[in-house]
Parts: sequence; structure tokens; C-alpha cells
Amino acid sequence: MKKVKNFIIKGKHKKPIVTDIFYKDDHQPKKAVIFCHGYKGFKDWGAWNLMAEAFAKAGFFFIKFNFSHNGGTIEQPIDFPDLEAFGNNNYSKELDDLRSVIDWISTEENYKNEVDIDDLSLIGHSRGGGIVLLKSAEDTRVKKVITLAGVCDFEKRTATVGDLNQWKKEGVKYVLNGRTKQNMPHFYQFYEDFIQNKERLDVQKATENLQIPHLIIHGNNDTSVLIDEAENLKKWHPKSEFKIIENANHVFNVSHPWKENKLSKEMKEATNFCINFLK
Repeated sequence: MKKVKNFIIKGKHKKPIVTDIFYKDDHQPKKAVIFCHGYKGFKDWGAWNLMAEAFAKAGFFFIKFNFSHNGGTIEQPIDFPDLEAFGNNNYSKELDDLRSVIDWISTEENYKNEVDIDDLSLIGHSRGGGIVLLKSAEDTRVKKVITLAGVCDFEKRTATVGDLNQWKKEGVKYVLNGRTKQNMPHFYQFYEDFIQNKERLDVQKATENLQIPHLIIHGNNDTSVLIDEAENLKKWHPKSEFKIIENANHVFNVSHPWKENKLSKEMKEATNFCINFLK
């Protein structure tokens, strides 16, 4: 299996998109899968590398990346050394970054013998689930989409958090990262961008308009994104497949750092569902 780690895709927001690929180097065109991490996430979190290996072994060309403003850097793609970038992130930038990654694999000469660019799927975890639904509804290159513990609504995560007047006056609000103990900034631009692009960022509308196969995977012990959100996605796209993972939490019972050399039982189950759906 071939792994290429931490190379740079250029985006439109002046920060690098640090990217990994996993695939069997056999010069056979493979289905391409692009994975999007969630809020306070990164491409090397927990067991995402093990998941990527499972996809590559199953014959996929697997791409995962850090959103350009997720708080990581080229030198330190894990965790959040660049809190200024984190504070300047927003949903529109993440959609633009995902488009840059799709554009890259659609035109990249080095892998043209390894990738079937007419068979491209997206997977998103948590907030990334909302991002891949929005992108799938607006980009016809996407042929299938999977949401892992995906969110169904960006508005309630944007407009009602804290006191808007206070946020506007101070220009920033902070969220504590329980694991790293950092105070993570959210600059007021996050709210402004949402309001300016509210129509484009409507996950319900995007889901209702989906014309492609959609797999919804959610754990019944998820306390971060409740299973009601998955049920909403199913309601809005009745043709979608819906798999509940028993006893799984928001990250399918994986943590960071993940010291084991195999996936948790729940993450393995989720990964197998994904692979079977995409095959």
C-alpha cells in the first residue's frame, strides 16, 4: 500500500491544504474517496489513518486533508498551533477547500492511472458531514455521499451560540478545547459569513435536493450530535440508507491519541458499512 503524507494542495484562501493519500499502487483506476474531518478535528485524529488503510486495502483511492483554517500548519498538521487561522475559519472556506481537493484529484496527472475520476465519493464526520452534503448537492462530480455522525443544521450552531451583541462588540468568543486545554477563538466573521451565505449553507435544502445515493451512519450513544439529526437527514432524503451503530459514541469509541493498531469494534463496523455502500 502506498501512503503519501502531508503534501500541499493550493486553495483559494492563502493557506495550504495539508493532504494525505492512501492507495494500492497497481495502476488500476480506483474509486476515489475524499474524507472531511469535523469541528476541532484534523486528518490524523484518532484512528482516521487506520480507517484510510482499510479503504486502501479494499481497493479505494482514499484522500484526507486538513481544512486550510482548521488550526494546523504544514510543520504541525496535528492539533492547533495556529489559533488565528482557527478563528478565521468558516463554512464557506471549508466548502472552497473541499472544492480545491476535488479539482486537484480531477486534474492531477501523477495519479491519473490510479483514479477513476468519474467515481468520486465524499465522507464527512460531524460538521464535515454537513459540509459534504452541501458540496454533494452543488457539485455533479460527486457520485455518492456518506455522513458519519453528521450534523443536520448549521444555523443552530452559528447564530444562537452565546450573546450575539457581545460577540459583535468584542469581535471574538472562545470555546475551551477539553483535550488540549486551549481557548479556541471564533471571530465574529464566522457569524457574518453564515448570514451572507445562509441560502448556500442550508443543510436541509441540500439534503432534500440530493440526487445521489446517501449513507447515514450514527451511533446511538452519541451525546455530541444527537441521533435525531441523523433521523432528520433520513426524513429529508427518504431514499438514503440509515445505519445505527450500537453503543457507539460521537467518534465511534475511538479517542486521540489512538495507540492501538486496529480500529475499535464500532469504528470497524462503520468503516465496513462505508466500504460496502461505496462498492
